[in-house]
Amino acid sequence: MSGLSTHVLDLTHGKPAQNVHLDLYKKDESSNLIYLKSSLTNKDGRLDSPFLSGEELLLGEYEIVFHIGDYFRTKQLEISEPHFLEKVPVRFCITEINGHYHVPLLVSPWGYQVYRGS
Repeated sequence: MSGLSTHVLDLTHGKPAQNVHLDLYKKDESSNLIYLKSSLTNKDGRLDSPFLSGEELLLGEYEIVFHIGDYFRTKQLEISEPHFLEKVPVRFCITEINGHYHVPLLVSPWGYQVYRGS
């Protein structure tokens, strides 16, 4: 099934990151980012439903903005303000209409890694 999903893992605490705010954008023909929707991760660090599914998935360049600073503020860590990572923007391209794109984020307050998952 075609679609776009994500997963956020908190490397500092070694568990899924719950209640991370995410914004999804798509670049238009003029390279402007157009807001599509927002969501929150659930207790498993995933979305309750795909960001995009079926006919919503179009070819092009997308961006997910992960609001990581807000998430780590809820964890009562001693981190100076503003946090080193406030928002993590991840840009990627959809090249297969019928493909499934899973964009996991592994994150700590000081670094992150992203990849195309399965």
